[in-house]
Amino acid sequence: MRITLNGEPYEAKGTNVAQLLEELKVAPGMVAVEVNLSIVKKADYAAHPLHEGDTVEIVSFIGGG
Repeated sequence: MRITLNGEPYEAKGTNVAQLLEELKVAPGMVAVEVNLSIVKKADYAAHPLHEGDTVEIVSFIGGG
């Protein structure tokens, strides 16, 4: 399905947020995910479906000090 991922067109194979992160080889504990301007709770990644045309933003946490 075609989605927009971090501002770029992307052809996703996964049908939910957890599958998308697995497909991208992204550790779910190290990111925040927003779908259509709504933040998805980590506990809901597997249950949150993706649909054709969704806009997904994935933000990585970077530590420093």
